[in-house]
Amino acid sequence: MLPAVIVVLMLISFTCGENPAIQVILTSKGLQYEPIVEFNPDNTGFTTSISGLSVALTGGWMTHFGLIHDGGSFNMAIFDLDVTSVVKLGKDPDGHLSVTSISCDAQVGDVDIHFEGGASWMFQPFVEHFKGRIRGEIMSKICPNVEESIVSLEYHLQAMEVSIQVDEDLVLYIPLTGVPVIDASSMILSLKGEFYDRKTHEPPFEAQNFTVPEQPDYMLSMGLSEFTVNSASYALYSGGRLQVLITDSMIPPYIHVRLNTSSMGPYVPQLPKMFPGLLMNLQVYASEVPMLSFQPGVVKLDLAGAVKASAIEPNSTQIPLFKLNVDLKFDGKVWVAAGRLKGSMALQSLTLTLAGSEVGHFETDALESLVKIGVMAGLAKLNVELGKGVDLPRMRNAQLVNTVLGVEEGFIAMCSDAEVFTDSFN
Repeated sequence: MLPAVIVVLMLISFTCGENPAIQVILTSKGLQYEPIVEFNPDNTGFTTSISGLSVALTGGWMTHFGLIHDGGSFNMAIFDLDVTSVVKLGKDPDGHLSVTSISCDAQVGDVDIHFEGGASWMFQPFVEHFKGRIRGEIMSKICPNVEESIVSLEYHLQAMEVSIQVDEDLVLYIPLTGVPVIDASSMILSLKGEFYDRKTHEPPFEAQNFTVPEQPDYMLSMGLSEFTVNSASYALYSGGRLQVLITDSMIPPYIHVRLNTSSMGPYVPQLPKMFPGLLMNLQVYASEVPMLSFQPGVVKLDLAGAVKASAIEPNSTQIPLFKLNVDLKFDGKVWVAAGRLKGSMALQSLTLTLAGSEVGHFETDALESLVKIGVMAGLAKLNVELGKGVDLPRMRNAQLVNTVLGVEEGFIAMCSDAEVFTDSFN
């Protein structure tokens, strides 16, 4: 009776008083697949009703009386079936979405049965006499079945994890931060939306309040706060995963600048003299938590990094050479096209400074230009992949369609319709 509502609840189900980092709004348009489904603010839930439904059934009958066995078939028609169910939505202590049946009422206007085969001529005259009892039996079975489907939905909602294991250490935590907010035209669900590393503590910043504008022309509106992506950044940083060791073997053969003291001579003149003919490596890492900010139409990324250069002696002993600080600023765009999430990034500024040196002072202008060329080359490859995009998330029973995405102050907003595959409920 509630297939589309069930899909939506399963799609967005996933402690209190916190600002949510993810908001999901279901509008009245999102209930269009149902016979009649309305938001019920009084009960913080839904009212679902079917009115004037007629149903035709075909079955078989069989009777045993001593050694006498008889049977045949029957055709039944049920007229003017009315069913109304009210459910309440809530939040359990662990942040799961909960659903509870408040009331159910079923009425049957009339029934008609025609027996065929065997001694059906004996039974047919009694149908009119037993119609009231048959109607009562049918009505008594409808609401228990509705209640059973609601209990089954509740079981599945409680079984859902409120955390998503991204990898061995990184987890996305998405419990509800409060009970659903329902008015006559929409329902709002607020989720925590925090990434964390199992080995580290929570980020030293909190989600800021934001409001996703309701879009009644779409079935769903969703908002993703800066907090969610920055909590992922903090988790990766505090877990020590924003670093890489670059060696000469990682540089493509067609690049003329190699990671050795001779090739780096034009940029650091002391190296060929002090450590001739030695390979080098670069320890590149984020020196601060990379932070993204969402501003109207653009995503900004500030990245503060550092590079520690070392020479490698033939016996594998590493000799510290110098340390550079690198500050980068990027602008990015995200959009949805052809059902895929796409994006692009552009370098706005790059500054390289000498933070410390074991080989003496040297100017960094030429080295900065070299790093900028490398970053631009990397961005070109990245933008090819971002331009290809990734498919929007979907589940077995539904997929997002007509999706529009925009970057607002402090959050990304997405509006979408959903195509519900009701056949999968049959």
